Amino acid sequence: MNKSELADRFDRQRVQLRAVAYRILGSLSEADDAVQEAWLRLARTDAEQIDNLEGWLTTVVARICLNMLRSRRTRGEQPLDGFLPEPIIDNPAVGTDPEHEAMLADSVGIALQVVLDTLSPAERLAFVLHDMFAVPFDEIAEMVDRSPQATRQLASRARRRVRDVAPPPDPDMTRQRAVVDAYFAAAREGELEALVAVLDPDVVLRAHRRDGDPLELRGAAQVAQGAMSARRFAPYVRPALVNGAAGAVAFEGEQPFAVLAFTVVGDRAVAIDVFNNPELVPKLDIHGITPSAAR
Repeated sequence: MNKSELADRFDRQRVQLRAVAYRILGSLSEADDAVQEAWLRLARTDAEQIDNLEGWLTTVVARICLNMLRSRRTRGEQPLDGFLPEPIIDNPAVGTDPEHEAMLADSVGIALQVVLDTLSPAERLAFVLHDMFAVPFDEIAEMVDRSPQATRQLASRARRRVRDVAPPPDPDMTRQRAVVDAYFAAAREGELEALVAVLDPDVVLRAHRRDGDPLELRGAAQVAQGAMSARRFAPYVRPALVNGAAGAVAFEGEQPFAVLAFTVVGDRAVAIDVFNNPELVPKLDIHGITPSAAR
């Protein structure tokens, strides 16, 4: 196999590998770095000796990502410090960018991404690879230097945490959008009761302003009051898909300054994640969403 043929085979796997890396790392830029490193390793390897190229590449990308996760740690397997997940944003009027399609399944919602960032590297790898990509535990065990049984337990712990903190969003995008639109309509009009009506009683709002732990508001009353205090921005939001779910981008003048991701279950928002870090937001790739169309 010559280098051109090898590059073609790799390119056919690139989107899938990027999806694996993004789900593990929560960062598109780091995911791209991991995929590029996988290509460099493949180029230095005798590809004729690889029986299953797709499986080999997935394993290599996972190992690279595991090392990148560990490099974020200050010690052992303590929760992540100083990392902010990067949401994927698309224009709902034109649909999902094909390059992002593999990364925008329900299981990659922002609420889940936030929970994943609190797991240890080994837990995160075991959960993502097994539950999202059906990689067998015996293969994952080799990556994390544990027995298959211990690796199964890692994934089980992660699964329980995800189930408790990040419920799957409503699959009906029309219903999701209706809840988000009602939220901003109520905020624009200053209608506190209408705001509370579209919020789950136990809703949590997380404001990811800076690296580290987000500022949190809990309960419908607190979150609604917070929305009322920020109502001046409500006319300047534009509908968006954020990690495949209904959300919004807020503009100030010509510049986006915040991304809002909603997790909607039934007819209410159970989680709202606000990304307003002044260093992160300008770097996000906001596909086809312009301030001129902001309402």
